Amino acid sequence: MKKIIISEKIKQYRRERALTQEEFGDLIGVSAQAISKWERCECYPDITFLPEIAEILSCSIDELFYEND
Repeated sequence: MKKIIISEKIKQYRRERALTQEEFGDLIGVSAQAISKWERCECYPDITFLPEIAEILSCSIDELFYEND
C-alpha cells in the first residue's frame, strides 16, 4: 500500500514555486492557517480544491498523493 503524502507535497511544491502560505491560500480561496494545517498534516484539503491545487502547483493530483516511483 502506498503512503499518502499530500501534506509534504503541498509544502514542497509551494516552496518550489516561491509562494508563501498566504499567497497560496489567496490563490485557492482559503486562509494561510488552512494551508499551514494541511502542511502539518492536521487536516487535508477538501477534495473540491484538488484540481485547483494541482494546477497552481503545476503537478498532477496523483503527484500530490504518492511518492514518485
